[in-house]
Amino acid sequence: ESETHEKEVSPASSPTSLITQEQQMENNAVSINPNAFALDLYAKLKDKPGNLFFSPYSISSALAMTYAGASGNTKTQMAKTLHFDVNQNIHQDFSSLNKSLTAQSEAYQLNIANALWGQKGLAFLIEFVDLNHEYYGATLKSADFKGATETARQTINQWVADQTENKIKELFVPGILNQQTRLVLTNAIYFKGNWQFPFEPENTSELPFHLSTDSKVDVPTMYREGEFKYMENQDLQIIELPYQKNDSQQSLSMLVILPRKVDGLSLVEEKPEQWLSYIEPQRFKSEKVKVYLPKFQLESALQLKDALENLDMLDAFDLGNADFSALTGKKNLALSAVVHKAFVEVNEEGTEAGAATGVVVTLRGILPPPIEFRADHPFIFLIKDNRSDSILFLGRVIDPLM
Repeated sequence: ESETHEKEVSPASSPTSLITQEQQMENNAVSINPNAFALDLYAKLKDKPGNLFFSPYSISSALAMTYAGASGNTKTQMAKTLHFDVNQNIHQDFSSLNKSLTAQSEAYQLNIANALWGQKGLAFLIEFVDLNHEYYGATLKSADFKGATETARQTINQWVADQTENKIKELFVPGILNQQTRLVLTNAIYFKGNWQFPFEPENTSELPFHLSTDSKVDVPTMYREGEFKYMENQDLQIIELPYQKNDSQQSLSMLVILPRKVDGLSLVEEKPEQWLSYIEPQRFKSEKVKVYLPKFQLESALQLKDALENLDMLDAFDLGNADFSALTGKKNLALSAVVHKAFVEVNEEGTEAGAATGVVVTLRGILPPPIEFRADHPFIFLIKDNRSDSILFLGRVIDPLM
């Protein structure tokens, strides 16, 4: 067995790129487009019933690690599906974007856990292993799928739990891995952030949430009135709820996209390409808004093989056609599963227990009445990085009690 399997390199020891924030964002715009992939993936997942939550950014960066081992048509298909510009420095750009996202750990916590697991005894090319260490701080680990499938499953699940403070457990349920498995991609993500303007718990009350035009349930609903960035058109309202930040730099925000009609979600979901234009900062104005938002906790466990194949990433999963020769030097490997699990809890403080205070100073005098933003029916939400505009998380709430 090649010792490259277990060569551990911590992310902290990875070389850093000496480029400015502006250069970095410019480069990212050229070589990687996580938002286009996010919307493509949402379109393939939206027909599943119920709530939905996933991290398109994390999935695409983890798949980029796998892309480093692909060749030929497999590589071409992956680049097309993931919206990579093959002429650019994809791995360097992911590395610099990851660093800028995870550098702000004092204001919020963003843990991304990625790993590739290869069958014990298969020798992996040092170029592939080194690239993953250098740009992703990630390790290619060995697992004995052939001889000890259940042990491998438990090892991988434990590793993910360790990386996510035990919030993501059982990433792989029994049956996904088998003795034929040779390569598996694992991804887990966990986010914690406090609102810049927290909701007061005493303002939370049980209010109706309309599941459909003729069905409703009472759910704990938070309330806050204040100045928020806001936009609207005839079909929907969008509000930006910022998270705490370290300094004057823009940080992360949640955007809530609320259809005007109780049953309007499917209409909005039909045109995800419009969402990107909605989230452009210049479209938002600072307005006085009364915000009603349900508390919710979502957990999604997704098997993404079908969705990725539907996005024309076919060869990677095809034992006959897969070309991961940049990984081992041979064409005898294929992906057998891409599994993603994500968790979010939204409450008065943010997505973490803790105290935070926001003071809003407004001019006294005759002001127009505040706009009402009442999320009392199904809505879409996303969490984005405001400097790169990358969508880190994307989801929808159909029923806050689910």
